Amino acid sequence: MTADTVTDLFEENRAVLTGVAYRMLGRVADAEDVVQEAWLRWSAADREDVREPRAFLVRVTTRLAVDRLRHVRSRREAYVGPWLPEPVATAYGPSVPDTAERAVLADTVSLAVLVVLESLSPLERAVFVLREAFGFPYAEIATTLGRSEAAVRQLAGRARRHVEERKPRYDVDPALRRDLTERFLAAAAGGDIERLLALLAPGVRLVSDSGGKVKAPRRVIESADKVGRFLFAVAHDRSTGRLDPRIVELNGGPALVLGLDGRVDTVLQLESVGGVVQHAYIIRNPDKLAGLSFD
Repeated sequence: MTADTVTDLFEENRAVLTGVAYRMLGRVADAEDVVQEAWLRWSAADREDVREPRAFLVRVTTRLAVDRLRHVRSRREAYVGPWLPEPVATAYGPSVPDTAERAVLADTVSLAVLVVLESLSPLERAVFVLREAFGFPYAEIATTLGRSEAAVRQLAGRARRHVEERKPRYDVDPALRRDLTERFLAAAAGGDIERLLALLAPGVRLVSDSGGKVKAPRRVIESADKVGRFLFAVAHDRSTGRLDPRIVELNGGPALVLGLDGRVDTVLQLESVGGVVQHAYIIRNPDKLAGLSFD
């Protein structure tokens, strides 16, 4: 196997490896570190014994991600305020049609699901990601994790039930979600507090991630009145300067990205049921926004 072939095989599978690592870790830098380590192991491996390069690479990446997840969890326990995943752009090309396949990909990378995955054990999370997001057979997952197929099936069932019980319900139609986001932006920018409140469910919850590095609530805000008035106040806070709003696709759905001086200052993503907002996620930690472009 030539050096070019080794590189080509890895690059052919990079998107899958990055997808696995990100869903496991919820942070781009951690995912990239894992994929880089997988590359080093692949380039140094005795590839004469590797019959299926893709399976080998997924196995190495998953095991590295499980090890790193165990390490970073202690770091997250000391995190200031609520923790949310790092937002990522999820544009879909012609290779991923607007079908059930896209819905599955979007769902497994959504902020709501990634937050729930944080409560799974590393092995449960690995099984869920490999099975639900990428459709790997149980036998292959068992080989990847060094467990019996029966044990993997048990882990999969437990993880799936856990996610379904805790995952918030939300509208998955991208057109409906974008329309709601646009109406929310128009109400906030137009100074129409009553119109803004009408878009919020009575029990709406707002979770804000700042990491203690910028101004943001360090506790979850609940109820339409409290969430609506907080968001309205933020939209009209003159001390923040003039924010440039744009709607882009992040984590499988439309998100409101606010730019300040050419950089991303805030990401707001809304999740709705029946056309009203049930959950709002705000990410302001600059470390989690550095990878987003505001060109």
